[in-house]
Amino acid sequence: MGALSAIDYAVVLVYLAATIAIGLWASVYIRTGREFFLAGRTLPWWAIGTSLVATDIGGTDLIGVGGMAYRYGLAIGNFEWIGCVPAMIVAAFVFIPHFWRCGITTLPEFLERRFDVRVRTAVAVSWLLFMACNLGVMLLASARLMEALAGWSVLTTILVVGCLVCFYTLSGGLAAVVYTDLLQGLVMIGGCALVVVLGLMQVGGWSALEQQVQQQVTAATAHAASPVGSTPAEPRFEHFELVLPVDTPSPFPWPGILFGLALIISPAYWIGNQAIVQRALGARSEFEAKASYVWGALLKNVIPVIIAVPGLIAITQFPGLTGDRIDHALPLLIGKLLPAGLKGAFLAAFLAALMSSIDSYLNSAATIVTHDLYLRFLRPTADERRLLQIGRAVTLGLTVWAIVFALQLQRLDQGIYAVFQTLMSFFSGPAFAILLAGLISRAANRHGALAGFTAGVGTAVTLYLLNHPVICGRFDWQPLFRIEEPFLYYSIWAFLVAVAATAAVSYLTAPDPPEKLRLVLGGHRSGEGA
Repeated sequence: MGALSAIDYAVVLVYLAATIAIGLWASVYIRTGREFFLAGRTLPWWAIGTSLVATDIGGTDLIGVGGMAYRYGLAIGNFEWIGCVPAMIVAAFVFIPHFWRCGITTLPEFLERRFDVRVRTAVAVSWLLFMACNLGVMLLASARLMEALAGWSVLTTILVVGCLVCFYTLSGGLAAVVYTDLLQGLVMIGGCALVVVLGLMQVGGWSALEQQVQQQVTAATAHAASPVGSTPAEPRFEHFELVLPVDTPSPFPWPGILFGLALIISPAYWIGNQAIVQRALGARSEFEAKASYVWGALLKNVIPVIIAVPGLIAITQFPGLTGDRIDHALPLLIGKLLPAGLKGAFLAAFLAALMSSIDSYLNSAATIVTHDLYLRFLRPTADERRLLQIGRAVTLGLTVWAIVFALQLQRLDQGIYAVFQTLMSFFSGPAFAILLAGLISRAANRHGALAGFTAGVGTAVTLYLLNHPVICGRFDWQPLFRIEEPFLYYSIWAFLVAVAATAAVSYLTAPDPPEKLRLVLGGHRSGEGA
């Protein structure tokens, strides 16, 4: 990227100071565990909705989606248009109001009310493992970014970002997370839009971009070193196609997008992910919980344009990136396009993206540990002040873990976005399957839910291992899936197996007592309402 000027660093420092100030402001109002974990149920719809988008387009997306667009093209935009938007609208009018009326703090808590403590614990521990690993992945994303943009060492970046996020999350809880995400969302959207405008001006407009990208792809294919994953035996140009065929070498064939993403991964993320749903649970009314998701869905329509198109522009400016170097496509483009001062503004936007995801998972992981493990098993009589203390202690402990884990991931030779999606595919499909069964089916019972979740996770992990290059090479067999990074297919099969196992075991075992069925959609509501 080149050296940053004093103006650039001044812009970054102003942003960081604003973030710290929001955390300190929010901490003034935190006196109980309820205020720390759910912001006392005082959050407005516009802040929650913007926070949802800021978290979802965090560091793994700004770096990873840019890299995936560089390699595969605009089909990555389907993760927003086909994935996020429909799922958010359905969640807004069906599921989120139901959760809010139940008065829960975590989704595993809902699963215990609907099924039993075994199901709650299995899902809580699984999501905790995913979040803990993902915190390290996100910190690594920040390190790679700052290494490319500013020449910062990996250790320096991980320590600075980790400690800063820990400070304001530990101080202000969910309120600090949401309001810093609000600031971070505005900075991100503005910064990314600026890069798109300047990039299109650099290449001569959209038509010129299409022509130049095709030329680069064709030339790279001819030299058997395509930056987009094509092969000399089967040259393709799919960068401006949204619907890709079944035999595409990219990870985004239309069956995976439709059945894996739109019907499983995305609903699981927006309906069954504690880090996302927790914000809506902190809304000050049922209406505002609904409105937050609708507002977020509206914002989501513009996200692919501002985070994927820069990856295409980077092909014309920096052809030939491969391996984990594709994650440097956007930072390199920024270094070429932006003058002093604006580099600092975009650096602040990247830091905003990174921190908005890390703070969300950090706060939600602490919530799961405190409510689903500590309060449930160790101190069921703990008061609100004690829960606040435990929540802050867990936040600090998770930060230390994430820093150590991120440092161990430095040798990772794989795109960050693919790592994130693969990790999520292990748990999201099975967790969503039993959550959905509990919400819509009176026949689903506690034994079926536990069996379904276990079978689904086992299926995803087994498919991953059977498709892993090391294992395939050791036993001399072909991978199960022809596409690269087939995380969409892991989710499809894990979800289907979880549904089948839940139905079969529920049919073969005794039904749940009537009071458990009151949490099925359309049944009697329980819990507090406000």
